This record gives sequence, C-alpha cells and structure tokens, in this order.
Amino acid sequence: MAEAWKGTGPGEGRMHELAVTESILNVVLRHAGQNGVRRVLGIALRIGELSDLEDTWLQRYFDYLSKDTLAAGARLHIERVPVVFRCEPCRHDFPVNVREMDQVRCPQCGGERMTLVSGREYFIKNIEVI
Repeated sequence: MAEAWKGTGPGEGRMHELAVTESILNVVLRHAGQNGVRRVLGIALRIGELSDLEDTWLQRYFDYLSKDTLAAGARLHIERVPVVFRCEPCRHDFPVNVREMDQVRCPQCGGERMTLVSGREYFIKNIEVI
C-alpha cells in the first residue's frame, strides 16, 4: 500500500485524497452489493472548490484501491461546486473566487459578516452501473 502515494514534487504524499477515495469506494461497493450490480462504470462526484481534493490524485488512488473489485476501471466524473457565501445582514447569496477569499464583502450591501453556503462539500452524485 505504501507504494500508492510515493511521488516527487507537488502533491507528494496526498494522504487526504487517499482517505477520501477509500471512503468513496467503500460506499460505492456497499451500494453495488446491495443492488446486485455486476460492474461499476463511473462515479459522478460533486466536490467543493475549497475541499483541497485534486482530481488527478482521486482518480489515481481510485484506480489503485479498486483493483480486483467490481469498480475496477471505473472513471470518476468530478463536478466542482463553486464557493458561495451568504451575507448575514442582507441574506444575499453570492459566488466568491477562491483567490479573493481574503477580501470578501457582500456585493449588495458591503457587509463583511457571512456564512459559507457551498464550496467545502464532497459527495457521490450518482453511480453508473451495469
């Protein structure tokens, strides 16, 4: 198992993706087993832009972990969920560029108190099977 995350340069030791991918695979295999699935072809994921999960590493770990399972060879289809804040004073929801997180103000009222509405989540949207 240690060989799965050896690498050099940026992304080396991406253990966060390994744990998340293992969790995703376990959920997929459990649901596949409960529903008489013969093979998993693809998995659609919704992942927030703030989640710090890299698509390449998710697929790499999925390929490694799913060997010899009915999910072997399945592709991960990743949809990124934008960062959205809700202004507390005026209740306006608005998207935010991740690179501009340190200077966020409500575009409607100029307020600075806000709540994160989306952007940190990750979940399985659907599973393509035969």
